[in-house]
Amino acid sequence: MEKIIDAIPVDLIRAELIPSRKLMDTNKGGNEIYVVDCFNAPNTLKEIGRIREIAYREAGGCSGKSMDLDEYDFMEKPYQQLIVWDPDAQAIIGGYRYILGKDVVLKENGQPNVTASHLFHFSDKFIAEYLPKTMELGRSFVAPEYQSSKAGAKALFTMDNLWDGIAGVLLSNPGVEYFFGKMTIYKSFDKTARELIVRFLEKHFPDNEGLIRPYKRLESSTDVRLIDLILKEDGLREDLRCLKNALRQLGTAIPPLVNSYINSSSTMKIFGSAVNDELSDAIETGLMIHFDEMYPDKRDRHILTFIEKRVPRLRRLRIRLEDHSPKNSPEIEFK
Repeated sequence: MEKIIDAIPVDLIRAELIPSRKLMDTNKGGNEIYVVDCFNAPNTLKEIGRIREIAYREAGGCSGKSMDLDEYDFMEKPYQQLIVWDPDAQAIIGGYRYILGKDVVLKENGQPNVTASHLFHFSDKFIAEYLPKTMELGRSFVAPEYQSSKAGAKALFTMDNLWDGIAGVLLSNPGVEYFFGKMTIYKSFDKTARELIVRFLEKHFPDNEGLIRPYKRLESSTDVRLIDLILKEDGLREDLRCLKNALRQLGTAIPPLVNSYINSSSTMKIFGSAVNDELSDAIETGLMIHFDEMYPDKRDRHILTFIEKRVPRLRRLRIRLEDHSPKNSPEIEFK
């Protein structure tokens, strides 16, 4: 296990977080969203790698390196780093990395060169019909000091801030409709609880098209009949209550990121789970969500946040739609 690098001086990071790299202000918490990469913000990238490694080690899964950075962070067309910046503390408090389907290069075997490619096989149908309209997300993290509610509003809203950023990227790139990613459950998490969660996800969000599958599917060590007795309801919400009750008896709960995805869309697709040997044998569950099919209250809130934060005066202005008779024009008010 390598020693984690020292924190990067904040002045070097601030010099790279220039206005042109700012995506938006967040809806809650008073934070800011930036998008950077290895070429335009090398110091910021090192700090991202440092925080990711700290966060993953504390969660029970890590790269073991001095920074959690790999070849995908340094490719010719590298993954973009979406970060939440706390302007008060002058610190990165969370983030994702992502790549747009149009920028993905296919490898010699015809598979896309993305971070999930060593765990999952992508069908020809996915590559032809979905990949060009998809954003792949990965390496999500929240800085450890912002993972406790004791840290105040900044911590409470970090996950919500990340959803603001995802919506902002999608809305900034017309034609991108889906985001593909992985939910991570670390090896330290209770094994039975983990298997219950995986079974719940595969039961209620199946990939009926066979778009993506794990090369080596996670095998359950718990009797499937027992799991099915616990997850006995047909309805999503009813079965979710069964899951939460079972986890409570095991002394745990659904991880925040997994819970966030469950509550984002009823049409989410789950592609199975695999063991990631590059992240301390963490369990990675593939998923894809159609942005327009997210629950309206969640989707629209982040859409309006992006619009209002990019053009702040829209919150206060009435916009008149011009027609042949201005006096009779309808008015739209952003509230």
